Amino acid sequence: MQRTIIVGDVHGCADELQLLLRRCGYAPGDRVVLAGDLVAKGPDSQGVVQFARENGVLAVLGNHDAFALGHRHEGHKQNHQGRRSYIATLRAEDWEYLQALPLYLRLGPAKPGEREYLVVHAGLAPGVPLDQQKREHMLSLRSIAITGEPTSRLLLHFPWAARWPGPEKVVFGHDAVRGLQQWPLALGLDTGCVYGRLLTALILPEGELVQLAALRRYAGR
Repeated sequence: MQRTIIVGDVHGCADELQLLLRRCGYAPGDRVVLAGDLVAKGPDSQGVVQFARENGVLAVLGNHDAFALGHRHEGHKQNHQGRRSYIATLRAEDWEYLQALPLYLRLGPAKPGEREYLVVHAGLAPGVPLDQQKREHMLSLRSIAITGEPTSRLLLHFPWAARWPGPEKVVFGHDAVRGLQQWPLALGLDTGCVYGRLLTALILPEGELVQLAALRRYAGR
């Protein structure tokens, strides 16, 4: 069975991505999947996208990837520190790669007879069929309010993933504040690499978690 490496939010941390894949024993034939937010905040957004497209890496669309697509023609602008925006570094072929990213990916079961794995950037509203899930939830969901409403707000004790009933086992990113999340049917891999913490991968079919410490802190928090 094909080996799959799913990586949490990279956010332009190209060196850490390469090092983590090496630690995972990445080899030709392995399927690599990025859980969205390939770009923004980190040092080398273009390098991450270039590596992904040149090596057949799969990915889902993250909220920061979507933001970049919506502002691609503003790449000449500088950020608040007077530096050139990461958007200006992306090439035509990088934009084509980002534009083609789906909101979710079905990976199939890790082993015969097991649940199917599904990758989405932020989350899925429990009890809602996949084909009826809202784009905004897949890009920004964090919590289920006490009223039962899905929200992008960080309600610390109400993570959406704790209430996910399946049938798929969902792997997601986006929620760096909560960090690594391990729920019965959902696994959160955003461990805040860009904030100087960890970059995390899940290897299937073994179900092994592999982590790499950030080389430095690139953004706040």
